[in-house]
Amino acid sequence: MRKIIASTLVTLDGVAEDPSGYSGTSFGGWALPYFGEESVRLSIEKLAGCDYFLCGRRTYEMFSAAWGNAEGPYPDRLRNLKKLVASSTLKGDLTWNAELLEGDAIAALKKLKEQDGGDIMMYGNPTLFRSLLENDLVDELDLMLLPVLLGTGSKLFLDGTPPTKLTLDSHATLDNGVTILSYRI
Repeated sequence: MRKIIASTLVTLDGVAEDPSGYSGTSFGGWALPYFGEESVRLSIEKLAGCDYFLCGRRTYEMFSAAWGNAEGPYPDRLRNLKKLVASSTLKGDLTWNAELLEGDAIAALKKLKEQDGGDIMMYGNPTLFRSLLENDLVDELDLMLLPVLLGTGSKLFLDGTPPTKLTLDSHATLDNGVTILSYRI
């Protein structure tokens, strides 16, 4: 049985919006100074156990534009993963080795999760993350907690997030001050 791993970058004040700056917010790009060699290596290691990369429309569009033609081990791994895109607004064929989860994305993910194979990695997208959490589909939550306060931006956890018991599975602190927390749900 596959696991769904939700992985996100988050500030100390809980902001998960626009870490790379591709959304064009005035505060975007806050994670870029922290995504160095060590972070890339750990990301590739985590993606090695995955068969799928799950994302929403915005993450798909941003990642395919940023990493679709990039060179190197990280973009190569992303490119080779089959992408599953949860969107009610996209239509038709997708590029970048991606497939649209048409209809009920939650039902499709429940079915896929029951199959044997590698895990499903989801990056970013607080809305999709909350939907997966509400439907008991998240098995692991990986937070890269960055040592920065923004004071503005969409938070990862909003009022109304379902109460969820988390068990710390592992933690690490990188040389640049980033703390990686991995929780089982």
